[in-house]
Amino acid sequence: MTGGGFPSGLGIFGVVGPCPGCPGNVCMSDAPRKLGELIALGEDFLTKRKIPDPRVACELLAARLFKCGRLELYRHMDAVPEERVVGALRRGLQRVAQGEPVQYVLGQWDFRKLTLKVDRRALIPRPETEQLVDLVLKSAQVKGAAKPLVVDVGTGTGCIILSLAKELGDGVFVGLDISPEALALAKENAAFTGLEGRVVFAESDGCGEFDPASVDVLVSNPPYIPSLAVDGLEPHIRGHEPRLALDGGPDGLDAYRALLLDAVMVLKPGGGLFLEIGDEQGAQVHGMLEEYGFTGVAVIKDYSGRDRFAVGTQSV
Repeated sequence: MTGGGFPSGLGIFGVVGPCPGCPGNVCMSDAPRKLGELIALGEDFLTKRKIPDPRVACELLAARLFKCGRLELYRHMDAVPEERVVGALRRGLQRVAQGEPVQYVLGQWDFRKLTLKVDRRALIPRPETEQLVDLVLKSAQVKGAAKPLVVDVGTGTGCIILSLAKELGDGVFVGLDISPEALALAKENAAFTGLEGRVVFAESDGCGEFDPASVDVLVSNPPYIPSLAVDGLEPHIRGHEPRLALDGGPDGLDAYRALLLDAVMVLKPGGGLFLEIGDEQGAQVHGMLEEYGFTGVAVIKDYSGRDRFAVGTQSV
């Protein structure tokens, strides 16, 4: 590898030409390159390693370094980044090439109106889960209560309950998780977003410790992937995100069974249950909610047209 003073084995960007000692057979050179060229080289580097959405990953890393949104990068494509920026971009691409999710490399991820810290302690917030928050915000349970008690079971990063605390008016907001590591991250996110005074976090396996008929809304994105299917997930998921947040037991429904046992006790009459589900679990979860006496049960599709949410109302 030539020039630049970069560590051996970390070359990604550089002049066209073979360099057997560098990843992708591409050598780092002192020749300055525009950001657009670096992104193209990085995309090629990740493509050869079969990383999903390689262009997006490159642009996200570059946007963070240029302190702008990904869609604003076009303004900087002709800029020649400083050496320290090129080095940081290279290190980020190396981590992504080794299978680490780009969200963890960035250390932050946007969810609705919040920017949250993300790392291996909790599941990366997904876009579909933003729609789950919408369902709660539009519900009669929060619109009809002066100060609703809203409980998020399996809070992870805290993305759901922190978003609800930010976007709702008055209310009592509680995030529960069985994982001390995830709870620590959620508390960090509460402080990071300025919401530490709005949400209470507690370690708990379920929500059965609440008083009977005291909760207005239960919301949860529990682990719902069948155990055997977890090992078949893409490497950047199964190798980095916590299995505890993915593995839903033999049929993927263990968390729902446990949650429903608590829900029928702690929800107020007329209280709402809002669940994220696997795209092949709609009929089963629908049947479970009806079996436990919930009314107005519905399975709702996400924006891609897949079954993704189940909702129901505690019978009066």
